Amino acid sequence: METDMTKGSPLPLILKFTLPLFLGNIFQQLYNMVDTIVVGRFVGPGALAAVGSTGTIMFLVIGFSQGMSTGFTVLTSQRFGAGDEDGTRRSVANGTILSFFVIAFITITSLAFMKPILRLMNTPEDIFQDALTYISIICVGIAANVFYNLFSAFLRAVGNSRVPLLFLAFSSLLNLALNLLFVIAFQWGVSGSAWATNVSQGISAVLCLFYIYRKVPVLAPEKGHWKLGRSETRHQLSMGIPMALQFAITASGAMIMQSAINLFGSTAVAAFTAASKIQNIAMQGMMAMGQTMATYTGQNYGKGDIKRIHKGVRLAIGTEFVYAILCSLIVTLALPHVLGIFFSKGVDITAMLPWAKTYIYLCAAFYIPLSTIFIFRNTMQGCGYGLLPMLGGVVELFARFSMAALAIRLVSYPLASACDPAAWTCAAIFTGVSYMIVMKKVKNKMPVPLRGETQREI
Repeated sequence: METDMTKGSPLPLILKFTLPLFLGNIFQQLYNMVDTIVVGRFVGPGALAAVGSTGTIMFLVIGFSQGMSTGFTVLTSQRFGAGDEDGTRRSVANGTILSFFVIAFITITSLAFMKPILRLMNTPEDIFQDALTYISIICVGIAANVFYNLFSAFLRAVGNSRVPLLFLAFSSLLNLALNLLFVIAFQWGVSGSAWATNVSQGISAVLCLFYIYRKVPVLAPEKGHWKLGRSETRHQLSMGIPMALQFAITASGAMIMQSAINLFGSTAVAAFTAASKIQNIAMQGMMAMGQTMATYTGQNYGKGDIKRIHKGVRLAIGTEFVYAILCSLIVTLALPHVLGIFFSKGVDITAMLPWAKTYIYLCAAFYIPLSTIFIFRNTMQGCGYGLLPMLGGVVELFARFSMAALAIRLVSYPLASACDPAAWTCAAIFTGVSYMIVMKKVKNKMPVPLRGETQREI
């Protein structure tokens, strides 16, 4: 089920590839949404606030691992596009070995510093212990998340976006069932919800690995491939580290924003958490288009077709503009009607709604610049450039920090809610300019199809 994205009309290929990714991203969001809905309805709004208060930390931990995994697969996409099957297998083996080191680093570091981080983020005392319990268990199971993201990214690198969707859909349903079992039947509280997430993602990883070895021989390394190669390691780390840092920097800005939100109490945190989950669903189409452009660009870069990359980017931007406008309308109209699904009947939704509306309404006005970030960032990464996309994360961090600092100083919830729009606008401008710089360099110095060699990083 591999897809060669170097041939045929770009738009149908892009849309056909994006749809399964979009649905898969929705299911991925359901993992966390199921956690918040189940604990919110069956444990209480305090438990929902506790899980929600760790959302930005989860983004930091999981985003860092996902950035490394995605970076490891850029070489796979380029070699597949160049028709280098043996090199493709070597890149898979090398990326898998490197992932074990990533898992050890993330697990040890996150568990060692989790409690001080929660204190630094002004986590309300009445939800602190539940927050610490939930996020610590998630960190213990980070291996499941890393390997699912790695194996599914390998499949996407060769143009297969459907199979990861099927496995993720299955494990999402399993996550729901396990949440109900652990939280309601076993009464494990937030810890039950965290364990349900870990087990479900672990099963997704196993299913992806099994499928690769049975159905996708180009991604199945042989015995002689299982060793660290100097060329592969250099290339994968040169992409993985900047992409991981990009996620980490962006997450750090989100943590600063969460610190500002936390100052307004557990009610505001709970409302913000529910609203952000709704918004995250809307953002998945933008993220899916970005993931598509990484694969599309990687394959066409490997072939050396710069004109086709430009054409694909233009079509993707036009599609995303339409999607962003539709999402803005949907989330603003739907918010009052869907907010209640996160809370039990005894909770006063009217007290939650003003907090949620402020955040959603401000963000919805800036979905168009947000949508361009994913396209420009992933296109540059698909060409093998990781530094400028990472610096885009630095721009987001600075914008969020500045707005959050102002919000904390003035004790203003609207300013705290404006952290995201400010970050999106600044990052959109920066990545747009960066994209033009990168594509000019690629045009002037397009390499021959890659077979173990990398383009010099800017």
